[in-house]
Amino acid sequence: MRLLPPETVEFIGFVAPHEVSETRAARGPAIEPDYLRLLAQAHERGGFDRVLVAAYATAPDPMLIAAEIAAATRRIGLMIAHRTGFTAPTLAARQFATLDQLTGGRVAIHAISGGDDRDLARDGDHLTKDARYARTAEFLDILRLTWTAQTPFDYAGTHYRIAAGFSEVKPVGTIPVYFGGASPAALAVAGRHADTYALWGETHAQVRELIGRVRAAAAPHGRTPRFSLSLRPILAETEARAWARAESLLAETRRLRAARGLGPAPAPQNEGSRRLLAAAAEGPRLDKRLYTAIAAETGASGNSTALVGTPEQVADALLDYHDLGVRTFLIRGFDPLEDAIQYGRDLLPAVRSLLARTRRGRDGGAAEAA
Repeated sequence: MRLLPPETVEFIGFVAPHEVSETRAARGPAIEPDYLRLLAQAHERGGFDRVLVAAYATAPDPMLIAAEIAAATRRIGLMIAHRTGFTAPTLAARQFATLDQLTGGRVAIHAISGGDDRDLARDGDHLTKDARYARTAEFLDILRLTWTAQTPFDYAGTHYRIAAGFSEVKPVGTIPVYFGGASPAALAVAGRHADTYALWGETHAQVRELIGRVRAAAAPHGRTPRFSLSLRPILAETEARAWARAESLLAETRRLRAARGLGPAPAPQNEGSRRLLAAAAEGPRLDKRLYTAIAAETGASGNSTALVGTPEQVADALLDYHDLGVRTFLIRGFDPLEDAIQYGRDLLPAVRSLLARTRRGRDGGAAEAA
């Protein structure tokens, strides 16, 4: 798994160490090894290219979870969320390079600066958001130097000072860097470092606007990042049943929040969540089949907008985003295991088939015009 050609479509799933979602209350221990392995293998059998391993202040360590996923699978890539600033960048570089070597080049990093001061404070991080992004820029500078330098290097920044940094272990090739964040400070880092820039599931207009801003930020660095979109597809054999399922998932989300004693979600601190809520304020159903009601209910605290319909209808909606420049789709379900299986069986083949037909049509049209 290396840097992908610009036109290659990539699918990323989501593997958590235990079963939990907006509609599934967490039960049992924080790590259920059998479930973790089963979920990872379901994604691999379903044809996903990678799986995301998430990070937050109270979660099991994502690097170790990723290592277990790698041991339970044969080929699927690992998109490992890593909070920059909690581990020295030279050490983090060696950790990622080591796992990349052990897995035959299956590793990618999703660099997380952190968008919630309250969650970061749990780990003792009290920098301002802009300072965190500045630290991330330096962290990624050093990460790349550690992966590529053939002789010891020095680095002098505001947050890190490295003297004679070096790593004996190098990645198999180039470890891709995924990165998200929509604030001006985040876009400055994205333009400099993102191989793939990650958006949440926004409207067509929002996606078009943000892709334009990222491309403008990357141009002075001579870079052309890929773009990823995160969504929660809700599928059924008919459109009516899919929308009924969406409303049922919303009702279950509300029931569980009430059972946990959760009131209205607090105002988000990160720009990505604010953008999702701005979309939700326009209505629960936008564009062709973008469903925003669950994002509105949860305060858009994460990837929480959905595309609703049959597999063929949702595939068609995903290709609308493909037309805007998106080449990576990060999809996960509200019923994590069952949905992963359904995506692999029905949705991924539908997208690939529709995309192939679209390309053949364009090629045929070009040949006829010639």
